Amino acid sequence: MATLLHIDSSVFPLDASSSRQVTAAFRQAWQEQHPDGTVIYRDLAADPLPHLGGDAVTAGFSDPAQHTPEQQAAFALRTRLAEEIEQADAIVIGAPMYNFAIPSTLKAWLDQVIIAGRTAFTENPSAAGTPVTVVASRGGSYAPGTPRAGHEHVQNYLESILATGFGFEVDFIVPELTLAPTNPAMAELIPLFEASREKAHQDAAIKGKAVAQRVSA
Repeated sequence: MATLLHIDSSVFPLDASSSRQVTAAFRQAWQEQHPDGTVIYRDLAADPLPHLGGDAVTAGFSDPAQHTPEQQAAFALRTRLAEEIEQADAIVIGAPMYNFAIPSTLKAWLDQVIIAGRTAFTENPSAAGTPVTVVASRGGSYAPGTPRAGHEHVQNYLESILATGFGFEVDFIVPELTLAPTNPAMAELIPLFEASREKAHQDAAIKGKAVAQRVSA
């Protein structure tokens, strides 16, 4: 059975979140192709994961038979998260830009699921080749050539971690200028925001369908 791993990290609800709306459009398109498929959903804002602690780290580099109860509990979570990405035929991640970077909740998920020698940073990562679509929404524009291009630390970081670390096949959807409707100083950019939003939803529908069709091909 086809499986989609859907991760949201926006602090805002669906009706106020550009990234959630686009990941939802991707999921809808995917489910139209796999109505009986499985969706593993993690809302990292509503149900945040613990930050990576010493017990979880040391457990990953020691003999399981020698683990303390604390190490066992901490590593059980990491194992469950690893199994979720290994079970997934596709992954969609909502990654809004907060203060030039990804949400701390998304960073916590990445830190937990990166298990060196298994899921990432090894010759054969356990979920290598999985298609991952990242919805990297942002309030302004950080595209090449824009004044704030040098502050773009979402795509650059996630490309390195997801593609190089996990060996995923990574694609981005980038809704820009999402603050234009609420920031008077950006009022003249509202048409560009609307065009970016429309393109993001179209891209989500197209990519969601295309990724889903790969499973049954």
